[in-house]
This record gives sequence, C-alpha cells and structure tokens, in this order.
Amino acid sequence: MSDFRKLLVWQKAHALTLTVYRETAHWPRHEQYGLVSQTRRAAASIPSNIAEGCGRDSDPELGRFISIAKGSAAELSYLLMLASELGYQSPPSHETTAKALVEVQRMLWSLERRLHESSTKRRAGRTRSAVSLPTRD
Repeated sequence: MSDFRKLLVWQKAHALTLTVYRETAHWPRHEQYGLVSQTRRAAASIPSNIAEGCGRDSDPELGRFISIAKGSAAELSYLLMLASELGYQSPPSHETTAKALVEVQRMLWSLERRLHESSTKRRAGRTRSAVSLPTRD
C-alpha cells in the first residue's frame, strides 16, 4: 500500500491532528514549549507513522509502524486528559476530541489485527496476497 491518503484510518488521524493543532492554539502561552508541543507531536505522530508504514515494502513493516502509531495515540489520550484536568480544554471540546481519538485507536487495533492475520496466513502458505485495507476513494 503506497498511497496512505486513501486509508480511512489515516484520514481520520489526519483530521484529529488538525483538530489538536487548532485546539492547542488556545492553550496558555507558557505551555507553548511544554504541553502544547508534546500534544501536537503525539497527534502528528499517528498519521505520520501510518504514512511511513505504507511506504515500506511489507505488511509486517506496516504493522510495526501501526504499533508505533498506537503508542502515540495512547500518549495523546493521556495528554488530552491532562490538559482537560488543568482546564486548558473545555469539557465539550475534550469529549469531541477524545471520541475522535478512540475511533482512530479502534481502527489502528483492527488494522494491526488484520495485518497479523494476513501475515500468519501467508506464513502457513494459504495465501500470498497482501491484506486489503479500508479506503475512501
């Protein structure tokens, strides 16, 4: 899979990253090089790792980058919770962003599972085709 832009999970992760960038623009200035920067990096890491994995030569390589994206999503989940508890994010804004993040996390888990199943089948000699990834044309 070379065109990561067609992947629905990448599209959702990219939209989430744009939302995070817009929201963090309103956080306190003294957090610019702390929580704002770290939150933005965690958010951008999700679609970045999906894109990098798509540029690799195999499903196992893609799976490795999906795993990294999952870690970044978990980090983002904590950072958003922290920002909310510090009062940097309104409850409705936090809820909307958290729901979008949970959707991306579920999609990452599902994709990773399908990649693993596809890899297991290929090793068993039952199929040689790559896993079919959900896309939006």
